[in-house]
This record gives sequence, structure tokens and C-alpha cells, in this order.
Amino acid sequence: MSTAKSRREQYSEATRAALLAAATRRFAEHGFAGTALEDVAADIQATRGAIYHHFAGKGALFEAVFEQLEGDAMALCADAAARAAGPREAAEAALEVFLDRCCDPVYGKIVCLEAPLALGWLRWQAAEEKFAYGLVERLIKALMDGGDLQPQPLETTTRLVFGMLGTAGIALAEASDVDKPRLKAEYAAVIDRMVSALRPDPGCDAGH
Repeated sequence: MSTAKSRREQYSEATRAALLAAATRRFAEHGFAGTALEDVAADIQATRGAIYHHFAGKGALFEAVFEQLEGDAMALCADAAARAAGPREAAEAALEVFLDRCCDPVYGKIVCLEAPLALGWLRWQAAEEKFAYGLVERLIKALMDGGDLQPQPLETTTRLVFGMLGTAGIALAEASDVDKPRLKAEYAAVIDRMVSALRPDPGCDAGH
């Protein structure tokens, strides 16, 4: 019995993973409104009932796809930061990975462009905070603790930077493939210059 149960669980997990993969392709190509559950099911030779076995509906399926994409992206950002030599390098590495993900047509379309429509603005903002806000806050706190940034109200600073990152993400997702590399470099440079304004003034130690 335990072996049969294990096989059922494995089949269920495999079906769920296949549905997520098929839905990811559909949402990226056709958007939330243009995707039908019947098409997602047909892509893996399953029935619409198979979707409802795992998800309450199209909205729940989209949310699962969103969470998978955003969770993977933030894990990549955190890993890049963890491998860096110091707080400043960690922030730069995480920013590079984030902007790169926003240039990806699947991540950019689903997370940055479709999610506000599919989830609603407030739920999308809450989901973004759930996955990304904590990482941004930790990186900024490390910069302040290490002396790379002047002490500032942490929540205020984090929310401003978080907002900048969200704006950059949407712009990159909307950009054409030709413009993405240029815009990515521009956003990285401008964000760095804006954050640099919070770095300690070397002249302060000299009594200026």
C-alpha cells in the first residue's frame, strides 16, 4: 500500500509540475486573459478536471506560476549576494541578477506585466513584498552596518529602493529585445548613482 501511495504521490507531483510548465508557457505567450484552462490541460494531454484537482481555478494557477518564477528569481539574487566579497558587492550582484531576470521574456511578461492584472494591484504588491522586500531590506541594512551607506531610516530607504527596482523591472519587461541591453545598463547605472548619494562623504572625516 505504501508503494502504491508513493506512486500516486509521484504522479500527482509530476502532473502538477507539468501543468505549471504548460501554464507558464501559455501565460508568457498569450497573457492571463488570453489563456484558457482547456489549452493548458491539452498541452499535457490532461483534462480540465486535472487542473481543478491541483488548483482552484485560472487565478490560482497563475498565482502558483508567479510564485514559482518570483521565488526562483529571488533565490538567484540571494545566492549571487551570498557569494559576493562584501555588502556593496552583494548589492551590485543582486541588482545585476534582478535586472537580468526582468529582461527575460517569460519572467518579465508574467511577473512584471501580467501579474498586476491577474492578481490585482494590491495583491501583486503584497506578493512582491513577500518575495523581494526582505532581501532588499537585508542588503540595505548590510550596507548601512558596514559603513557603505550613511545611517538612514531603514524602512523608508528600503521602500524607496524597492519602488525604483519595481519601476525598472516593468520598463525592462515592456522594452523591445533590441532595447533591453541598453536600458538594463542605464537602469543599473542610474540606480547605482542614486544609492551612491547616500554613501558617506569622505570630506566629513576631514572636518568639512
